[in-house]
This record gives sequence, structure tokens and C-alpha cells, in this order.
Amino acid sequence: MKKVEVCYSPALYPYYENREAVVVVTDVLRASSAIVTAFMNGVRKIIPVGSLEEAKAYKAKGFMVAAERDGIVRDFADFGNSPFNFTRKQIAGREIVYSTTNGTRAIHLASSGEQVLIGAYLNLTALVQYVINSDRDLLILCAGWKNKFNLEDTLFAGALAGKILENNNYQTICDATLGAVDLFELARNDMMNYMEKVAQRHRLKKNNLDDVIAYCHTPDLTDIIPVLEKNYLVAVKK
Repeated sequence: MKKVEVCYSPALYPYYENREAVVVVTDVLRASSAIVTAFMNGVRKIIPVGSLEEAKAYKAKGFMVAAERDGIVRDFADFGNSPFNFTRKQIAGREIVYSTTNGTRAIHLASSGEQVLIGAYLNLTALVQYVINSDRDLLILCAGWKNKFNLEDTLFAGALAGKILENNNYQTICDATLGAVDLFELARNDMMNYMEKVAQRHRLKKNNLDDVIAYCHTPDLTDIIPVLEKNYLVAVKK
């Protein structure tokens, strides 16, 4: 029997680390949604980097760079991390360096697992099938907000965990998983109204960046799953 666990924050990751697990990293608003969108629109490869210094170094080498902190595009970057930045015209066939406040750090942490996948509502059903076919434990790592718990990633973790647990080969005795599933069940029928409680929704609104909220909560727009290979992300299909 395979187990399902949810880690609410990168700060808690050492307590959940499982080198045999598939680790799904989620940063719904907005990094994981943007990464999935980029692959939907034909990006060839994404190199996630944790620091702005690394991103600047890649920029100096001629790479296209997407970089933000606290939602704001950095002055040296080509664009930030709104999914709407990653248009086919901009990125198809390109290799992009990517650095965000929370998401890219979580990706690097997760690399100790057997495999790292990027999860969003946009690829939810495909992700479920991929995880089940892997026949491995599942650890869902929420990027959170600067090592703190956040609602939006926890809700997604609940959506994913709930679907995985419908399969008889998976079980959980993890309170964090059960809490995430319960929270998603509470919010699922009126998600956009529930989003009014979410701190990140209001951070984005303050900077006129909240046009992506509904899009980032749209399920199953693609069967593409970004997978970490060495130090970069590539796309696979379920």
C-alpha cells in the first residue's frame, strides 16, 4: 500500500522527506500554474533557480529570464510569473530561466525525492493518473508563502490527495493530508468566493496582478506534466 502525505511549507520538508516518493510541488498563485502554462505553449525547457543572482548570471549569458519577488517583476527580467506572460509567441521552442519568491525554492528542495512533478489545477487529472501509474508514495509539497502556510496551495493539495485516495492502492494516516482534503471539500463548490480569504489573492490585487485567479483554478486544460530532470524542467504527458 502506497502512502499520501502533504507538507504545508518548505520549512517542514525535512520532516516529510521521502526519497522513494513522487513529489508534486505546487504554487498555485502563480508559479506552478505559470510553469504548466509555459509547457502548454511550447516552451522547450525551464531552468528553475533559487536566487536572483543566479537569474542575473543566466541573463548575462543571453538566456530569457522570468523573475519576480513578492509578485513584482525584477528590473533585469524579461517578464514575471503571470501565466499570461508565457504566450506561445514569446516562448515556443525557447529555454527559460525562472526564479520566484516561493516556487523555485520548493522545486529544489523536492529534488531529494524519486521524481519531482509540477502540479496545478490546469493538469490535475493527468497528474492523478501519472502518480497512480508510478506506483510510488506521493508527497505533495506546498510552496507556501515565505515558509508559512497558505490556503491556495493547501486547497490544491487537498484536491490532488482526495483524488489519489480514491484509488485502493493509496492510503494516508497523515493529519495534514486529511486536513487539506477537508478544506478542499469545504471550498470546492464556491472556490472563487473562498479565494477572497486568501492572502496571496489580495497581494496580487494590490499590484493589479489578480487577473489570473480564475485561470489558475481552472481544472484540466492540459495533460502535460512538467518533470524535473537534473536541474531543469521538461514536459511529459501522462
